[in-house]
Amino acid sequence: MSTSVEEQLNKIKKESSSITGFITRYILNTRTVIDDEKLKRVAFGVKQKNKPQKTILIVGETGIGKSTLINAMVNYMLGVESKDRMWFEIIETEEKQTVSQTHAVTVYDVFTELCPFSLTIIDTPGYGSTEGKKDLNVAESLLGLFSFNDGVYELDAVCLVMISITARLTDRHHYIFNAVLSLFGNDVEKNIVLFITHATKKPNNAIKLVKKSKIPCALTAEGEPVYFRFDNSHCEDFNDDEISDDYQASWNLLNTTMESFLSFLKESKPISVKMTVEVLRSRKQLTASISNIKDKIILTEQKQKELEQTKEALQENEKEKRDNDNFEYEVDEVYKVKVPLEYRWWHYGWKEATCCSVCEENCHYPWCRCILGLSWCSVMSKGKCTVCNGKCHYTDHVKEGKYYVSETRRVKKTKEDLKIKYMIKSDENKSLMSQIENEMEEMEKEKKRLVEECYQYVVKLEEIALKRDSVFTLKHLDFLIEKVKETGKPDQVQKLQDIKSSVDIQLYATNDYWSMLD
Repeated sequence: MSTSVEEQLNKIKKESSSITGFITRYILNTRTVIDDEKLKRVAFGVKQKNKPQKTILIVGETGIGKSTLINAMVNYMLGVESKDRMWFEIIETEEKQTVSQTHAVTVYDVFTELCPFSLTIIDTPGYGSTEGKKDLNVAESLLGLFSFNDGVYELDAVCLVMISITARLTDRHHYIFNAVLSLFGNDVEKNIVLFITHATKKPNNAIKLVKKSKIPCALTAEGEPVYFRFDNSHCEDFNDDEISDDYQASWNLLNTTMESFLSFLKESKPISVKMTVEVLRSRKQLTASISNIKDKIILTEQKQKELEQTKEALQENEKEKRDNDNFEYEVDEVYKVKVPLEYRWWHYGWKEATCCSVCEENCHYPWCRCILGLSWCSVMSKGKCTVCNGKCHYTDHVKEGKYYVSETRRVKKTKEDLKIKYMIKSDENKSLMSQIENEMEEMEKEKKRLVEECYQYVVKLEEIALKRDSVFTLKHLDFLIEKVKETGKPDQVQKLQDIKSSVDIQLYATNDYWSMLD
């Protein structure tokens, strides 16, 4: 160890809290930049303006060793060696780890003198835990991180973490990989690498499984997946009373792996997260738009029923030659009302919807998690709503624990009401009937327009997403397929069925997960 590195480590030790043992653990003293329920950002060290910046995103299953891996990377960047009998943690892996550390997307900005890069590590919560409902928050947090003025604009690597002893890719693995990859644009594939933990030797089984499952990732000149292996044994037991051969071998592997990984980062071309933001935002707009379209279709069908009742009443009146001046009839009149959002245990306090007060529509429902003001809501673009009928300004919207529903009530109406509605002076039923039929035709055209708009959202998402078979999209395909069938467009129906059949829904999650999206 050089004198400068030793001096630096001694200084860091003084500023860190420690847990003594044969190997002393030091908890690094970091400064918090952002800290809320969905996103946390901390920094260690002092940023050097002339040093290149690299950013990596780490994703993987719960309990796979991501925290330990990140700490190992930090120790390498600090210049720690096996003989130093010390271990630095930017993520506290034992006694004092908090819930927020586990469940918030956390960004670590690491600045050290020894490393040739300033490294930003984005750590996502472990996908596929027993609390799988929290997976839904990852996309929301990343969208915010990639959209903030002081957020992240480029990614140099997306690191998928898996264990070397994996004998097969389970349904849970498929769900994790697809849920993660569906977040990104198709330009990120060459920057996806594998981090394989607990790998004391070449992880042949894991590599074979990745190739067999056709997981998108960077490839070597020989067409093999680019991977980096780690052995966590050097940082799993801090109370051993001697430095074993395995311990030393783990440190040697860490040094070799990190040298290779830093070389990969140096050569890789960073990708803009612009397309990723478009994917994330499009997915949220898609989900909100489909929910909004469902409401509009239900409302249209209710209005069509009211018109059918009116038409039948006119026909009956004409048939029986009743006194036209005293003609009365009953219909199920449609009206809108705001009602409280029904509580769901997975909402975690996000029991609010963004609604347009002008159009009286639900623009971001079933829940809106935006905390920075309505102009930042994911359904807004350039200050205007992308969902409501009038594409109204965000200031015409309100975010609260209520949403619009369409209901019907039985009311009596007269022929005079119809004449006023359609501005007809003549008493002839024929004129009224013609107006009603015209209105019904216009409603049917509007239904078809709404279905086409929804279909185009799905097509756009398929074009830009790295993985089209996303749980966020599949949830709504059955509904959309049935509505497209009604419009008489077999080609579009086939395309939607192809998208649906490209993945077995059972690979994604349990029934509890799907119920959360209802």
